[in-house]
Amino acid sequence: MHEYSIVSALIEQCEQHAKANRANKITRVDIKLGVMSGVEPALLETAFETFKLDGICRDAELRMTLQPLVIACLDCHQESELTERSIVCPACHSYHTRVLDGEDMLLMQLEMEQEDEH
Repeated sequence: MHEYSIVSALIEQCEQHAKANRANKITRVDIKLGVMSGVEPALLETAFETFKLDGICRDAELRMTLQPLVIACLDCHQESELTERSIVCPACHSYHTRVLDGEDMLLMQLEMEQEDEH
């Protein structure tokens, strides 16, 4: 299950952003998850809930936006948004397409807090 290594890298990235912004708490992690990313959303959420317990993300909520597959047909020049995992153009049924979006997992936004140390 590669979701554990993905979450480990995600939390490390969150910690780096928090340190750069002098935050000591992350309350929300927003990610965009493409349908062709190879990541299972339920497993990712379970892994996040497990790994966040010991660090700066321990109180963080994970919000996922599922990104449909977006392709451009190189034959008929139509862009299409697909919910299934297919790279066939729905307009002309060509396989001569290019993926524009929906293959990645991206960290989109963090909500962080700074506590005063008085």
